Amino acid sequence: MEVRSEGLQVRYDKLPTPVIPRTRLQVWFIRVCSSILLWTCLVQLVAVGELWHPHLLTGLSNRLTGLARLSIHVEEAVPSPPILLPARTYKSNGFLRVSCNGGLNQMRAAICDMVTVARLLNLTLVVPELDKRSFWADPSNFDDIFDVRHFIDSLRDEVRIIKRLPKKFNRRYGYQPLEMPPISWSNEKYYLQQILPLFSKYKVIHFNRTDARLANNGIPLDLQKLRCRVNFQALKFTPQIEALGYKLVHMLQGKGPFVALHLRYEMDMLAFSGCTHGCTVEEAEELKRLRYAYPWWREKEIVSEERRSQGLCPLTPEEAALVLQALGFDKETQIYIASGEIYGSERRLAALKAAFPRIVKKEMLLDSEDLQKFQNHSSQMASLDFMVSTASNIFVPTYDGNMAKLVEGHRRYLGFKKTIQLDRKRLVELLNLHQNRTLSWDEFTVAVRLAHEKRMGQPSRRKVIVDKPKEEEYFYANPQECFCQSTNCDDLVGPGNSTDVQ
Repeated sequence: MEVRSEGLQVRYDKLPTPVIPRTRLQVWFIRVCSSILLWTCLVQLVAVGELWHPHLLTGLSNRLTGLARLSIHVEEAVPSPPILLPARTYKSNGFLRVSCNGGLNQMRAAICDMVTVARLLNLTLVVPELDKRSFWADPSNFDDIFDVRHFIDSLRDEVRIIKRLPKKFNRRYGYQPLEMPPISWSNEKYYLQQILPLFSKYKVIHFNRTDARLANNGIPLDLQKLRCRVNFQALKFTPQIEALGYKLVHMLQGKGPFVALHLRYEMDMLAFSGCTHGCTVEEAEELKRLRYAYPWWREKEIVSEERRSQGLCPLTPEEAALVLQALGFDKETQIYIASGEIYGSERRLAALKAAFPRIVKKEMLLDSEDLQKFQNHSSQMASLDFMVSTASNIFVPTYDGNMAKLVEGHRRYLGFKKTIQLDRKRLVELLNLHQNRTLSWDEFTVAVRLAHEKRMGQPSRRKVIVDKPKEEEYFYANPQECFCQSTNCDDLVGPGNSTDVQ
């Protein structure tokens, strides 16, 4: 049969018969797409719920995780785009440029503070510059360590962040910004009354030092929560760092539970702290020369034993071995050493390895090719240790530096994961008594455990010491405002755990 219409000829007897399997394939495809859409909506719902508080939807999140393991992993091939929050609309009072100083974790805390200051003053923040002139001489830029696009997008509802200043404010075009360090441990009153008026004269201000420039306490709750949001949500490592960090974590978890030991017995720490206990005379002299070689390190003459007796020195590897044994860890304990090169190298690690044969480092677990691109980039190497320490079953820092504090805060945020906060002053007393045979091993063990019963990362209110911000508990070690419901956190710590202001 033929049908002719305006030159178009169709022969119905030549038309192919419908192919039913193709229709079924289309139906199957629609069902799969619908399932992906449904799962994506549910996962994003959980993500939004956890943006400010990770514990609100824990039950739902766990159920979704369990169900996802049983489902077809089609969504892995089509990753859902991140939620792009509506940008906050405000008139910017100027541009804030910041140069962070110190190691990775000191800079991390500073970035959180500077985002908060920019939000408070309605400024436009330029992506922070990282320290390249410190002892570590790491040439890494911000986007070498952190996912800069995620950083900008995830905070767009709070503050405008740009990658670089507009050309007209560039030095090469003759513009001279105001360069200054803000006063340490300042509150919002300082920034509103002394810093904000400067922007009426200088459209660009460059903070050339950013360490500890925002107070631990007395900051409005919404700003404290923003500090947490930057720390826990916006500062995400680059995909390359995350991939290698997760690889390390999975390798360790595949061999069972593990302890992350932050053994801060490294050359820079010993030189600048003046702690030489256990070192040879030659080593002590080398460390002293290094301390004098850096003019920005003000304290030069240091009596090592006095500092050690005050609990101001990191534990030596030998002391760490004794303390871990006293705390109940045995030879079968898997221990990951989260640190750079130990001063004295294998000689100083001998006692620790004898007590704990299952000690590993990233250099032992990863291929040299994996680590090659991280060589001479101390902050990128520290990022791997940060990820492993955060994921570990137990975290034990031998010194309360910036990494120890920020990892502790992360572990609290993740559900108060066990962190043993060593009382170094008490431990030095006990170690001395044990080593001069005043205390037997059993007595030493009992005393060590008793001293740390309430130092396991349990919920507690942050310790406040009026007018002594360096001595009080660091905000990032215990950011209580970010995981309690009421303004005084009694719902979290309970009346028995609260700490009075001193």
